[in-house]
Order: sequence, then structure tokens, then C-alpha cells
Amino acid sequence: MKASIIIVSYNTKKLTKQCVESVLKHTKNINFEIIIIDNHSSDGSVEMLSTLSAHNKKIKLVKLSENLGFGGANNVGIEKSAAEYVLLLNSDTIVKSNIVKEMTDWMDDHEDVGVSGCALKNKDGSYQGSGGYFPNLINVFSWMTIQDLPLVDTFIKPFHPMKERNFQKNVSFYTTSKEIDWVTGAYMLIRRSALDKSGLFDSDYFMYTEETDLCFRIREAGYTIFYLPQWEITHLGGASSTKEYAVLAEFEGVKTFFRKHYPAWQYPLLRGILKLGSLLRIIPFGKTYYKAFKSI
Repeated sequence: MKASIIIVSYNTKKLTKQCVESVLKHTKNINFEIIIIDNHSSDGSVEMLSTLSAHNKKIKLVKLSENLGFGGANNVGIEKSAAEYVLLLNSDTIVKSNIVKEMTDWMDDHEDVGVSGCALKNKDGSYQGSGGYFPNLINVFSWMTIQDLPLVDTFIKPFHPMKERNFQKNVSFYTTSKEIDWVTGAYMLIRRSALDKSGLFDSDYFMYTEETDLCFRIREAGYTIFYLPQWEITHLGGASSTKEYAVLAEFEGVKTFFRKHYPAWQYPLLRGILKLGSLLRIIPFGKTYYKAFKSI
């Protein structure tokens, strides 16, 4: 088995079906399996997925009795997988080429690479942020305060290179292949041997920043991480969470990352930076950042 494609589904019935069908249509000349982990959906997903798996031997369905979050559900899938490579694929993505075969071939030729990611694009073909550099006090401060200013990213490697609210957005970062620190879990191709050394997703994260943590441990195990925009998929985005939840959960994730990986003295400084950034955003962006300010 060359590739185990793991798709976590949570109340995304139509999107999950579309995703699976796109994988089956375009994935050729490679021995693969699809493992779908249903995170205790309540929208009829299980019935639909049961029908799909009954008609295709490549599809395995695992029904969870509770929502384990992104990392927890993917861990179940990884433990049940058998292939040389594990591909984590969001249920709200659409595959449009033989990307699985082509990227595993690329990984075969680059044995030092533990994880690779592709370009994520919106329905209109525009780029999404698809990875970046590990958070530290300097780039989190930049992210919260000055990152939208010209040339800042030239001097400070950004945690999130994509500037969503900036006119230019820094799209150019995502148009060229490069070694980076982490890639987005919406499409994350992982070498099995890297997972064997790093371990699986940390249960301390429920959703958001867990892929950054995993990439950190894979880097520590001696592998590199690559972003490869010569391959791309469509990522519809936000299907299993709200924007408010995404902000609050990512702040919590960054706090967990610092507690795990950095000296204890940095944590109170991080909280101060996140509070400052939330305070600066309350007036222009509303109650989400007021909630973030209170929760930090």
C-alpha cells in the first residue's frame, strides 16, 4: 500500500461525498486506501458514507461515538492505516488531478522530506494561506501588530505569511516551492517513517495549531517540511467551524504550543502579546476579539 488517504468528516455530508468522489476519479496508478473517520456527525453523513464504503473496497468507514477533534480523529485514522505515506485531506477539499501519485513520487525522490503540502485555492482560483514558520515571540508580536506594514516579513519570518486583510495579501509567498516549518492540515502528505519517530497528533489540541506542533516534532526527528505549489487542490474552507471559533481556538493552540516547546518565562509574554493584539482588533473587528481578550 503506497498511500492511506484519511478524511475526517463532521457534519459535512455533501462536501465529504464530493471530496471522496474527486479522489476516486483522479487518483490513478497507485495502490491507495481511503479511511473516513466520522467525528460523530448528526447530519446523515454516516448513512451516506456507509453506502459509499459498501460499494467501494478502497473506502473504509470508522464511526466515532464522540467528536475527537481534528487531531484525535486523524490519529484514529493513522492507527488504522497501512501505507508508506499518510495523506490527511480535509472533507471540504476537491482533488482535480493525480496529485496523490505525483506527490508521493516526489517524496520518494526526496527522502529527507517528512511532510509536504500543496497549494490550497479558493473556488475562484485565488490562493489561501497554506503554511508558514513556527510561532515565536517576535513573529507573534508582528502577527498581532505590525505585520501588514511593508517589508516586515523580509526581516521577520512570519507565523502566518498570508495577510488576509491586507490589499496585497503576500500571495507571492505561496507561488513558489520552498522549505517551510509547517503546512496546513487540509492537505498534509506525511512519510510513515517520520510519524514513527515523531508520534501522532497531541491530544492537548482539539482543533487548530495541532499540525504546527506535529511538524515541529517531525523537524526535531530530523526531517524537512516542504510546500509545493506546482500541485494544488480546491479548499472550500470553514465547513466545520465558525470564524469566531477559529480565532479563539488558534489563540489557545498557540498558547499550548508555547507551553510545550519553549521556556516557561516566554508564556506570560506571549499572553501579553495576544492580549495586545486582541485589544487592537476589538474596535475594527468586533466581539470575537473581545472574547479572545477575555479568554487569554
